[in-house]
This record gives sequence, structure tokens and C-alpha cells, in this order.
Amino acid sequence: MRFDESYSGKVFIMSRATEEEADAVIYGMPMDWTVSFRPGSRFGPNRIREASIGLEEYSPYLDRHLEEVNYHDAGDLMLPFGNAARSLDIIEGYLDELLEKGKFPLGLGGEHLVTWPVIQAMYKKHSDLAIIHIDAHADLREEYEGEVLSHSTPIRKSCELLGAENVYSFGIRSGMREEFQYAEESGMHMARFEVLEPLKKVLPELAGRPVYVTIDIDVLDPAFAPGTGTAEAGGISSKELLASIHALAGSNLNIVGADLVEVAPAYDPTEKTQIAASKFIREMLLGFVK
Repeated sequence: MRFDESYSGKVFIMSRATEEEADAVIYGMPMDWTVSFRPGSRFGPNRIREASIGLEEYSPYLDRHLEEVNYHDAGDLMLPFGNAARSLDIIEGYLDELLEKGKFPLGLGGEHLVTWPVIQAMYKKHSDLAIIHIDAHADLREEYEGEVLSHSTPIRKSCELLGAENVYSFGIRSGMREEFQYAEESGMHMARFEVLEPLKKVLPELAGRPVYVTIDIDVLDPAFAPGTGTAEAGGISSKELLASIHALAGSNLNIVGADLVEVAPAYDPTEKTQIAASKFIREMLLGFVK
């Protein structure tokens, strides 16, 4: 069984009935096996779905309605608890199938390590792939406490696979000194602290290229998103992240997939984190799936 059937009644608002009729597929990656501080992001995908019921189906930002996008919510992948390597293999295998069918994948995390197998699958499909990474953390470590499979490593792994010059990080405000040194020396593109303005500057050079977008909810200041495992003060607002998503949507990029990760609902009894995340997913669907 690939998907957790216990979530079968909880889908993102206006999900179509079958994968076959869909242009885009939402899927959950409920894994938090390698987190370095607070666990709980494995519950993020389902809570984002539940929060989506409060959304309007129409976006006044993009003047589009969810009925204009054919998408299917496949549910959460069944990932073996505590087994990071096997979980990543399952994710990569599923992405291989989605891409073979020509679907636009939109993933819900889960910790940020789940992005790594997605990038591997994407690279097999798009050899000139670029990544836009929006996050509080650099995620450029080679390992964490001796573990090479860690949510602090996916962007370093992506740099080594794609070439660092094809990785663009925004909003970064936390990391080891060595991570920032690597960013400067490797040729990758890193914008510290801010997202929208530096993002706008690089969009022209990425025009027409296949681009994968990964967003860690902790790029937001904890005032806007306390429900995350590794909250980091000094972040951007929900308004700025929405504007950044819209800048991507209005660009000439060939966005081939995306994810939103690290929502950990237990730390936010107000539910504003998952409410915000569900709105970001709506805007990504309407803006990225043409």
C-alpha cells in the first residue's frame, strides 16, 4: 500500500477525483525522522488539508479560481517510521512515476530532507534544472551529528548534484559559518534575510529554464508561523511570501514542481501556521500550474 488510507477523507479543497484527469498532483511526505530540534512536521500535510476548507476557491491576487486547475490530492505516502533512507527511496520512486505521467508535483512536508529525493527525480527529467529555495536556514551542511541524511543537508546535496551555480537561496538567516563560506565560494546564489527584492532580480536570468521551488515555512517570522520545528526570529511576513509566490507565478520561469515543508502543527494552537500554508498552496496551484 503506497498511500495512508486513514487520510482518504481529508483532501485539499476542490481536489479532483482521480490522478488520471489531473494536471497537478498534491501528495504528502509525512516524515520527521531527522529533525534537529522539535519533531511533529509529519503531521503537517494533513493539517494543511484540513485548514484548506476555510479558503475561498478564488484568488483575488491572480484572478484565478481553483476550478480552473485540474489537480488531485493523492494523500500521504506511507513512509516507514524512523527509516530515513527507505522513506527517501519511496518518495523518489513516486516522483519518477508522476513525472513519467507528465504531472506537476506539489509536495507537502514533512521535514526539509524530503525535498532531496524529489530533486533527484527532477534532475533525471530535467538535466538543466535550477532550484529556488526559500528558507530561514541554509541547509548546506554535509552532515548533522554524523548523520548525512538530515534536514540540514538537502540544499548542499542539491548543489553537489546540479552544480552550485544552479541553486538560488532566499531569506537565509541561520546556519554555520562554514555554510555561508560554502555559499560564497561555491558559486551558488544566496540572498540573506530578504526574499522578494533579490528574487525579482534573478528571475530574468532563469527565464525559460526548468525550475523547482521549495519553500520552508520557517522563512516566516515566528509571529506569522510559530508552528514549525526550528523557528528562527527575524523572518519575513506572510504578505511578503505571498508576493514572492506571485512574482514567481508572473515570471517567465518554467516551474516544473514545488513543495512546502516543515509545518509542525503541535506548536501552534492558533492554527495560523497551517492556515497560512494552505493559502500558499492555493496560490502555488493557481500560479505555477499553467
